Amino acid sequence: MTGLRKWALAGALALGSAGAFAQSYPTKQITMIVPFAAGGPTDVIARIVSDHMSKTLGQPIIIENVGGAGGTTGSTRAAKAAPDGYTIMMGHMGTHGAAPGLYPNIAYNPQTDFEPVGLAAGTPILIVARKDFPAKDLKEFMAYVKANEAKVNNADAGPGSVSNITCILLHDMLKVNPVTIPYQGTGPLLNDLVSGKIDYACDQIVNLTPQLKAGTIKAYAVAMPARAKALPDVPTSTEGGLPDYQVSAWNAIFAPKGTPKDMVAKLNDALVKALADPATKGKLEDLGGIVPDAQGASSAALAELVKRENARWIPLLKSKVKQ
Repeated sequence: MTGLRKWALAGALALGSAGAFAQSYPTKQITMIVPFAAGGPTDVIARIVSDHMSKTLGQPIIIENVGGAGGTTGSTRAAKAAPDGYTIMMGHMGTHGAAPGLYPNIAYNPQTDFEPVGLAAGTPILIVARKDFPAKDLKEFMAYVKANEAKVNNADAGPGSVSNITCILLHDMLKVNPVTIPYQGTGPLLNDLVSGKIDYACDQIVNLTPQLKAGTIKAYAVAMPARAKALPDVPTSTEGGLPDYQVSAWNAIFAPKGTPKDMVAKLNDALVKALADPATKGKLEDLGGIVPDAQGASSAALAELVKRENARWIPLLKSKVKQ
């Protein structure tokens, strides 16, 4: 056998082995990094979606919570993991949209250090207030905040949180700069909003639905084009007179850069099947999540979403947040 034929045969065998490996994937459990604490919105969505995905893939998906630095600690670990299909992550608007505008020394690039797998759910933002806040609708709310900028206060779950970022956008649109009270998480923020110690906040629907249904706080708008199924009585920001305030703390699955395309495709297929499952979809919608169709959950659609979100958030946050 000539040297050329040996090299050709070796190459064919290598390609065949790689193909067989991809076809057999996965052969062991997969770790899904959630860059936030257990019990939070991203964690809950990750557990709902991964439960069904594991059935399609034939292997368990284990959740690993790696919190810290607004989700960037866990995201960095995921970006640096071996691109072998066995480490993936559930990111969101903060980790892959806004983070580069908040952290100048961030150790990863959302657009170049990951393989986008697919969008898991949109989680719209609500503008909410204590139940006795004077304004009766969004137009009155905007007018009241502008007129009482020095008196009103809003609260968030700490610098870099979804509630912090989305109210920065709201205040930029209203051209106001009220007092902002940072909390160590959403739980204590909601406790003080319910008790009336703070005036208003912006946060994702997943965190707020129970309190709104119980009537302990009130909502002025949901920041999306259509009303949310979980809260059909809450008007949209467009209905309320602020059409440009369209915000979602979306959650999506990413794999480390270099993960083979066949593996990414298998993961996406499992995700799409999970989102099409009535029980899984129902759980996400009960939380207030917006479940994408197969096209909306595609890898290509997620890549474009990250680009748009980077273009939206990075300039705004660099101009508003002290680096």
